[in-house]
Amino acid sequence: MKGVIYARYSSDNQREESIEGQLRECKEYAERNDITILGTYIDRALSAKTDNRPEFQHVIKDSAKGLFDVVLVWKLDRFARNCYGSARYKNLLKKNGVKAISARENISEGSEGIILEVMLEEYAEYYSVELSEKVIRGLTDNALKCKYNGGSVPMGYYIDEQQYYQIDPKTAPDGVGNVYKVQRAGNHAEAYPLNSRGMRSIRGGKITLKIMNHLLKNRRYMGEYSYRDVVKEDSIPAIVPKELFERVQERLVKNKKAPPVTKPRTITF
Repeated sequence: MKGVIYARYSSDNQREESIEGQLRECKEYAERNDITILGTYIDRALSAKTDNRPEFQHVIKDSAKGLFDVVLVWKLDRFARNCYGSARYKNLLKKNGVKAISARENISEGSEGIILEVMLEEYAEYYSVELSEKVIRGLTDNALKCKYNGGSVPMGYYIDEQQYYQIDPKTAPDGVGNVYKVQRAGNHAEAYPLNSRGMRSIRGGKITLKIMNHLLKNRRYMGEYSYRDVVKEDSIPAIVPKELFERVQERLVKNKKAPPVTKPRTITF
C-alpha cells in the first residue's frame, strides 16, 4: 500500500518536537505494515476543532487523485476532535478509496473496531471541550484578580512577575498622559508630539492617528479592568484621571459630529 502522513499540533500545550514524535511513530507503523510513505502533510499550531487547516484540506483534496491508499495519523484526535467532522472527512476519503489509520490506536476491522473508533472520537471531542472550559475558567480566575490575560500590553503599562499591570514610567507620563492633553487636530499631526519624542507603538512603528484614537478610548487608562463579563473599576493603576478621560470621550463625540475644517484645530482639555 501507498500512504501519506498527516501530523498536527495545536497551540494549547504542544511544541514543534511533538511533530517529530508523530512522524517517527507513523513511519515505524508504516514499516511494520508494508506501507510506502509518499509524503507528509503538517499543520503547526492549529486546533483540530476547526477544519480550516491548510495541510489537512490538502490531504483531502489530494486523496481524489488516486496517489495513495491510506492517511496515517498518530492518533485519531490529530485528524479531528468532533465526531461530525471526523465522520464527514472519513466518508470523503472513503469515496476516494482512501482510509484513515491511527498508528497508536489498535483499531481492528469489524463491528468492535467501529465501536472503539467512535468511542475514541467522542473522547477526543470531550477532551477538547473540557480543555476549552478549563482555559476559560483559568482566564476568568485571573480576571477576577485583575491579572494580565494575554494579548498586547497597552502603551504606558508593563506586566510584573505576578502578572499584574504596572505603570511604565518611561511611556505613561509623557506618552499616554500627554495624549489626553494635546491637540485633537483630526489628522496625523496629533501623533507628532509623541513621535518627535522618539516614542513608538508597542510594535515599534510610528504612532498613527488610528493608534491615537485607540489610546483615547482605552478605559484601562482610567483604571478599569475588563475581560469577557468581568468589569472592575479602579482595579489597575490609572494613568489618566477619570474626569479627564470622560471629558475626552465627550470631545471625541463632538469632534466626530463637527463639520470638517480646512486647518487643524488645537483643543486644550
